[in-house]
Amino acid sequence: MAAFPQNPKQIEQRTLVMKFGGTSVGSAEAIKQAAKIVYDTLPEWPRCVIVLSAMAGVTNILLDGATRAVQGDLSSLYQIENKLRQMHFNIADELLGEGSPANDAARSAQVKHELSYLISSFTNLCQAVAILGEATPRALDAVAALGERMSVRLMAAILETMGIPAQMVEASQLIVTDAQYQNAHPDFSATQRRTRQVLDPILLKGFVPVVTGFIGATPDGIITTLGRGGGDYSAAILGAVLPAEDVWIWTDVDGVLTADPRLVPEARTIPELSYREIAELAYFGAKVLHPKTIRPVVEAGVGLRICNTFNPAHPGTRLVSNGTNGKKPLKAVTSIRNQKLVTVEGRGMLGVPGVAARTFGAVASTGTSVPLITQASSEQSICFAIPAEAAERVTAALEAAFTQELANQDIDRIWTTREVAIITIVGAGMSLTPGVAGQIFTAIGKSNTNTLAIAQGSSEVSTSLVVDHQDTEKALKSIHELILENML
Repeated sequence: MAAFPQNPKQIEQRTLVMKFGGTSVGSAEAIKQAAKIVYDTLPEWPRCVIVLSAMAGVTNILLDGATRAVQGDLSSLYQIENKLRQMHFNIADELLGEGSPANDAARSAQVKHELSYLISSFTNLCQAVAILGEATPRALDAVAALGERMSVRLMAAILETMGIPAQMVEASQLIVTDAQYQNAHPDFSATQRRTRQVLDPILLKGFVPVVTGFIGATPDGIITTLGRGGGDYSAAILGAVLPAEDVWIWTDVDGVLTADPRLVPEARTIPELSYREIAELAYFGAKVLHPKTIRPVVEAGVGLRICNTFNPAHPGTRLVSNGTNGKKPLKAVTSIRNQKLVTVEGRGMLGVPGVAARTFGAVASTGTSVPLITQASSEQSICFAIPAEAAERVTAALEAAFTQELANQDIDRIWTTREVAIITIVGAGMSLTPGVAGQIFTAIGKSNTNTLAIAQGSSEVSTSLVVDHQDTEKALKSIHELILENML
């Protein structure tokens, strides 16, 4: 492929951050497709920063190796090492090596040398963990970060062979975090200074930085990871501090869908969502985008778009600061499974201050998250949802907290339901459209589904209801039919 044209007049123009997820770099074909998207995008966005995840499955392989090492099992370590080498070397051979379209054996050899060093680092870390018999959060972050550190080297080399000047950058040079390993929090002021110091000169030269997602570093340079959704979060952070005009998240679906297509085959792409709507969807089970990705771009006024690597012509979903549309009040429905409802009830609770605080203090002491809360106006009961696996320890903590009240029968009982699912309907237009709640519950009733609990925030961006786990799919489909009616 011919060298990519450089136009010095374009260098000062707008900046784009594009993030490619694990499936988007999960094979030679996928990486080639991602690289082509970069190539096709550069004429319109010459200041382009690429953020990459590890190849699909690699982070799990790395952490599994560390877990086995803690248990003293080093017998599989070399098998894992060989698997990592094979996965990455095969791509280097297919896309860079002799006989490949690039036919650049020297570049392939250099990339393999760098990959070998990182894989050896993995082996050394696991051996150290085995000797100690313990894997600290800091050690696990060092292990988990290796996947992204390998993928960026492959992508930068592939872009170079396409005539795109690219430079691999490890985000430990850019994103400054605290020392909360495995779920580190960025220092935005320090990150902005570091990012501009490192990336601005690269962009001014007309190069494309290829940056590791998911990782950062403490002020002392110790590698950290940003936790679940960290790759998308990295892109949002960089988009906010550069600042970029847009952040595009490339995944394996056509944007955000009206429902989970595995449960509702009729699901459609939503062309536009507000930030509040996507935050509700992400919180209540949608896997496309993690809620913490949203805050940096909202505060910086950066645009956000979700696209499909394997269908780049599709416009995907555009996220905007205010997408309320009264004509289409319902946008999507999602679910959280494997939940149980916990109820604290008793006539002695009426008018007694502090019962709710003590209830949720007891829940917090178990480290359990509460996705939904309802309370009767009579104040005689509090009901909330928790993950099913936490039910036993939460109930025990509540009984301990209210021992005296249970003995005096001020609290009659603390009990849990069998497994349930939270169904959440999202749409900012609900607040402007009379009768939407009635339509929702009419649809649920027609599906012969019993509603166990209901919750709605004052913002009216979402309405949540709880159903028996056996009714989850039925409830989703009935609500989705209503959403499609509203979209017409």
